[in-house]
Order: sequence, then structure tokens, then C-alpha cells
Amino acid sequence: MTERKKQILALSQSVLKEKGYAATSVRDIAKALNMEPASLYSHFKNKEDILKITCFEMADQFELAVKEVNDIYFNAEEKLRMAIRLHVEILTENLDSAIIFIRDWRNLTNESLDLFITKRNIYEVGFREIVQTGIDEGVFNETDKKFAALTILSSVNWIVEWYKPNGKLNAQEIADKLSDFILSGLKKDT
Repeated sequence: MTERKKQILALSQSVLKEKGYAATSVRDIAKALNMEPASLYSHFKNKEDILKITCFEMADQFELAVKEVNDIYFNAEEKLRMAIRLHVEILTENLDSAIIFIRDWRNLTNESLDLFITKRNIYEVGFREIVQTGIDEGVFNETDKKFAALTILSSVNWIVEWYKPNGKLNAQEIADKLSDFILSGLKKDT
């Protein structure tokens, strides 16, 4: 992707984040970029192309992160802390993209939607593996792994609604607090 296309993508993501995918037209994006819609089409096939690039770039980062965590041997608590930290970093370093990814992925169509759901499920399975590792180690309570993974991901994804780059907590502090809170529910009483 050219540097110019990256700039246009970032500015387009900012517009989509503000208005939401469904409420934003190509004309809205072009106007915000100070260009003609035809010029925007020379960079992207359509509005969904911007959504696909955004969602799949984020999904690829998440998938790579959880694979890395599960490929490196740590105990379950360290794995979960690392997975949460990486998730928070990906979200907070790409806040516009993250908001679009979380709020608007349902607007993908056909094969793109199917592929995205497959990638999302692979990521969720990575978290289930971490929970299973904790159960196998005797550190986590026996629990429904799918429910635990979805609860963890819901908790972590919610930060896009309230995180402020200049806020009271930085990404690492948020990840630590979330990890502590989530682990307090998963870990066996000792």
C-alpha cells in the first residue's frame, strides 16, 4: 500500500469512526478528505473496501498475537496476561480502526463476512486454549471455556468506548487492571 493510500485510509477511518459505517457515504468521506468521490474510487473500490481493509488488518494482528502467546510456553496466567496486554495494545494503538472493527464488522458482506467470522472464531479459540491450559494446570476453576473467552474478549473490547490516549490510565495499566480483574474470577481460591 502506498504512503498516500495509507493516509487516505487513515482519514477515511476517522470519518467512519465518527459517523459509523452505515451513516457514512463515499461522498462524506471524499468531502472530509477534500477530494472528489471519483478520486477516492481510484484508491478504493467502494466503501466496503475500506471496511474490509480495516477489519482484516485488525483481525490479522489479533490472530498473530494470540498464536504467538499460545506458541510460547508460559503458564496460563502469564499467557492470559500477555494475550490481554497485546489485545489492549492493538486496540489503543489503532483506536479509529479498532472502533470500526468492533462496531461495524457486521456490515461486511458475503465471502468477506464469512472469512472475518472464521478469523474471529480462530482468535476466540486461542483464548479458549489459554483457559483450558489454566484448567489443566489446576490454576483456573473448571468453567465453560467458550463463555470465559467471550467474557474476556467483551471486557477487553469495551475499552474502545471509554479509552482516552491522554487519560488517567495508559494501555499497560489498563491491561494490568483488566488481567487482575479477569483472573480473580478464573483462578481457584488457594
